[in-house]
Amino acid sequence: MTSLALTFLTQSAARAELALERALPTPDQLPQQLHAAMRYSVLGGGKRLRPTLVYAAAAALGVDDPELDLPAAAVEIIHAYSLIHDDLPAMDDDELRRGKPTCHIAFGEAEAILAGDALQALAFEVLARDCHWSPRAQLAMLRLLANACGSLGMAGGQAIDLAAVRQQLSLEQLERMHRYKTGALIRASVLLGALAAGCEESSAPFAALARYGHELGFAFQIHDDVLDVLGDTEVIGKPQGSDSARGKPTYPALVGIDESRRLACLHRDLAIEALAGFDQRADVLRALARYVVERES
Repeated sequence: MTSLALTFLTQSAARAELALERALPTPDQLPQQLHAAMRYSVLGGGKRLRPTLVYAAAAALGVDDPELDLPAAAVEIIHAYSLIHDDLPAMDDDELRRGKPTCHIAFGEAEAILAGDALQALAFEVLARDCHWSPRAQLAMLRLLANACGSLGMAGGQAIDLAAVRQQLSLEQLERMHRYKTGALIRASVLLGALAAGCEESSAPFAALARYGHELGFAFQIHDDVLDVLGDTEVIGKPQGSDSARGKPTYPALVGIDESRRLACLHRDLAIEALAGFDQRADVLRALARYVVERES
């Protein structure tokens, strides 16, 4: 695992944590229990890969701007909301997330639902705050994030996932599910960084970063499926084997561990290949592509 990726992840995670702390309601604000559930689910845990991708994509374009904290916080808040709802008994019914009780275990189901709802709204409020971006760029960012978490993104992917329990999916169907459920937000993270850096949607660099994010999302999810089989509960922060126990469709269940690893590396290589037109400023993105298929959690 490259030291470049780990160093940048560590720095970005610390930066994102401060941005999230600023974005979230303070603990003493009413309704206090709801705000406590929101803060519990967002702060102090997770790899912060998605905000890291925001910062890294902007860096690949030569930009490091304090206002990158806005899309970085917004995309991580969306991710946290999705985890709260995915963990609910009506969904995946998980009791452990990031090494601690899930939100509905800690605060009750009703509070968890409200916390997820409030976080989703907060993400768009954060992204719509006054900043120096052009109205066109800000609108593009809002549209991008909305698409990534809607019926053609995370929500749609979760719907496909729930309908597929104990069903046999084809590889094409499994890829579509993961492109929606996981890949859409990872791709959006990269492109939010690009838009915040002033990259035009019609430009060749934007298209290249879109391809990178698309391939990275696949590499990440395939390796995640492998970790569900081979990972340690204390390391991955959730019960090992939970997906297979529920009969959920995964790459190892469909094609086996060895082929899953091969596919993860294939998509990693395709992600790196997409950056061929970038100089050394994109080395962090290249390192992060290697990281996602080498990580242990």
